[in-house]
Amino acid sequence: MEKITLDHQPLRLEELDAAVRHKYKVELAAEAADAITHCRTYLERRLAQSSEAIYGINTGFGSLYDRRIQPEDLAKLQRNLVLSHACGTGDTVPQHVVRWMILLKVHGLSLGHSGVRLETVQRLLDLYNHGLLPVIYQQGSLGASGDLAPLAHLSLPLIGEGQLWQENAPKPTKEVYWALNWEPIELASKEGLALLNGTQFMSAYACELLMESKHLMEWADRIAAMSLEAFDGRIEAFGRGVNAVRKQHGQITTAARIREILRESAGMKRAKEHVQDPYSFRCVPQVHGASRDALAYVQTIVEREIEAVTDNPVILPEEDAIVSAGNFHGQPLALVLDHLALAMHEVGSISERRTFKLVSGKRGLPEFLVANPGLNSGFMIPQYTAASVVSQNRQLVVPASADSIDSSNGQEDHVSMGANAATKAYRVVQNVKTVLAIELMNAAQALEFRGVEEAAPEIRQLHVRYRKQVPFIEEDEYMHPHIQKSIAFLER
Repeated sequence: MEKITLDHQPLRLEELDAAVRHKYKVELAAEAADAITHCRTYLERRLAQSSEAIYGINTGFGSLYDRRIQPEDLAKLQRNLVLSHACGTGDTVPQHVVRWMILLKVHGLSLGHSGVRLETVQRLLDLYNHGLLPVIYQQGSLGASGDLAPLAHLSLPLIGEGQLWQENAPKPTKEVYWALNWEPIELASKEGLALLNGTQFMSAYACELLMESKHLMEWADRIAAMSLEAFDGRIEAFGRGVNAVRKQHGQITTAARIREILRESAGMKRAKEHVQDPYSFRCVPQVHGASRDALAYVQTIVEREIEAVTDNPVILPEEDAIVSAGNFHGQPLALVLDHLALAMHEVGSISERRTFKLVSGKRGLPEFLVANPGLNSGFMIPQYTAASVVSQNRQLVVPASADSIDSSNGQEDHVSMGANAATKAYRVVQNVKTVLAIELMNAAQALEFRGVEEAAPEIRQLHVRYRKQVPFIEEDEYMHPHIQKSIAFLER
């Protein structure tokens, strides 16, 4: 079994993605464990030596910050916090996203500025390594005081409450603990707040969305190249010089990729009657490239965030300070999650337009890509489906980060709505996968009418692999299963 060690070295998204997808075991490095213990020791000494009010440690929360809590009630305060904040609703968070959440929460706590005990962090890792993932709900976070509701659901099993996924079924935590002979943890001062304050719900979605989007960008280029072959398109718009003078990195990269994919294509060398192609073909470098550049920017922000301490208050033993601030505010993530959604929507939008051109009966292709149109509707309605999905994405890319709703009696008066940005972006990216899968169905069908033998070697190889999953359509048949298989073909 592969494993990874969480230390204080920069996290690499690719390594974490492999750990999440392949369910690697995870352990803490000695330096991380020492940092947790050092911070906790400082906090306990500070509490023992001073009677000062410290937000969330010996006071109430939110607008109740001025209510002092007696020392004998500090543990109950933290348990009450977790129970009362577990107000999530809606659909459950996908289990692979929950894995991201646990990894990122453990790493954030291990940086040594949160005041939790080592045994609390270790219980999170034990749950992860046993494949016991908390049941978390998608709705409930404002993305500002941390992802309070989803992180409360993440934390419930630590105190023996809530539910855990076990063999893909939700089970009461008490039942799972009884079978394992585990005891719940009694949270100490600050621990509930450290668990709930943080951006790990938004960050987890952002990490997953980045990895999935980068994967789909590679597919978008391949599929666009196949569509260009099938539509008898021109290669000149993808030339090195014409794209270099635009100076945009993503555009230059995309054009180079398309040139490489279409290397040795006989179809590209064929004399053309048309002097230029529609934008959906000719402007692939500009559109795909802009989305590539957007993802690169998103990644810089996300990589900073997953290295950050995002709870509150932040404990700084080296400064002898405990500071109540706003590191849990999700504005950086809210903005880039909206940006990612819009960038990926454009990839789907231009893909649907290429599909529309392929079924339009132009350039020697039959109407709706079927040999006997009229009697057969062929690929008429898959294009409708793609158009419907793109239309839904246009509604979903309205920015969540532009919204804010006052909460906690006005104490929390500007919120990021980054959690809604995250869940919306997730739907957008899944929709883009569907649209690309439909274009691939059309491109493969059209290529057979054009002549597969004249396509570039990489396109021919892709066509062979694809035909093992999705057949050529001779006459009308049940299309839904083929679309589903096409989507599965694009999965990581």
